[in-house]
Amino acid sequence: MKKLLVLFTLFIGLSVAANAQSKPAEFKFDKETYDFGKISLNKPASVEFKFTNIGDQPLILSKVETTCGCTVPEYTQTPVKKGETGTIKVTYNPTGAALPFSKSITITSNAKTTTKVLYIKGETVAGNSTK
Repeated sequence: MKKLLVLFTLFIGLSVAANAQSKPAEFKFDKETYDFGKISLNKPASVEFKFTNIGDQPLILSKVETTCGCTVPEYTQTPVKKGETGTIKVTYNPTGAALPFSKSITITSNAKTTTKVLYIKGETVAGNSTK
């Protein structure tokens, strides 16, 4: 019985040590800000932010929020395993007046840094005066 208790304690200790060495899920983005430059009013523009999970645990995005209804996100819904990639596609639909814009996209996940913010910016112009 004593040997069994010692083996059990050793097993638990090794399990805890192994889990302590594994890194939590974590993002590594190709880019965190995107400048659309000049885009025409009423013509949606999209950008895709690609990320890699550089942690050991699966990365799960629980929520992706934008600052206004003019910015719509689409994102990877399944867990992203270690070394795999996922995407967050952001579509901006410029309406109203021709003005500079700056929008943020807030990501909530189980990553080491649970909240991450991405940015898009540019300038809306009337007609087809885009770069």
